[in-house]
Amino acid sequence: MCFSAEADLIAGVVVGGVGIDALRHVRHKREMALAALPVTFGAHQAIEALTWWGLDGRVPAVLGEAAMWVYLVIAFLLPAVVPVAVMLVERDPKRRRMTAPFIALGLAVTAALLVGLFTGPVTAEVGGRYIAYDVSLTYGGQIVALYVAATCIPMLLSSRRSIVVFGVLNLAAVTVLAWLMATGVISLWCAWAAVTSIVIVIHLRTAENRGPTVRTANGG
Repeated sequence: MCFSAEADLIAGVVVGGVGIDALRHVRHKREMALAALPVTFGAHQAIEALTWWGLDGRVPAVLGEAAMWVYLVIAFLLPAVVPVAVMLVERDPKRRRMTAPFIALGLAVTAALLVGLFTGPVTAEVGGRYIAYDVSLTYGGQIVALYVAATCIPMLLSSRRSIVVFGVLNLAAVTVLAWLMATGVISLWCAWAAVTSIVIVIHLRTAENRGPTVRTANGG
């Protein structure tokens, strides 16, 4: 994924369409934040297509730069949104309590990222088969690690199998990407998250979402 503007655009249209289907299957208000993730990821990929075209000179530079900023803002808001979305659909009280600290962590990570975004130099350039974004961050490596924790660990704590699968897929992907091509993590991981967010749609469409909560050994 994310090999070109066209790949981003196709992913955006497909995932966005699937995301609309996810919203159609919302049965409770508490599911809305989770259901909105696929359509958000779809829009995110379409926005990056504009960034590609701006860098390639196929659209005005000002439009490409605006797309870059919107793309990064959405990416940086995810640590604050994902833990909340996961906790809202969690019915096991013990698991909800375990997820709560990651909401605070996500808010802190988002705040740090937005400060870096709006106070430091921000650049984007084509890095082969992805866009390499560079945001000036103090303790950047640590913030990225906390970003991964805030977005992935709450899903791993879920009693919902589909959500756990989504978390495992994304944790595995970001680990591999960070090892192979650190400069492409933002672009490539977001593309992967967009595609794998189809798992969320499956969760909303299946009986699992209506079934009983998985209980812990002590009944919590």
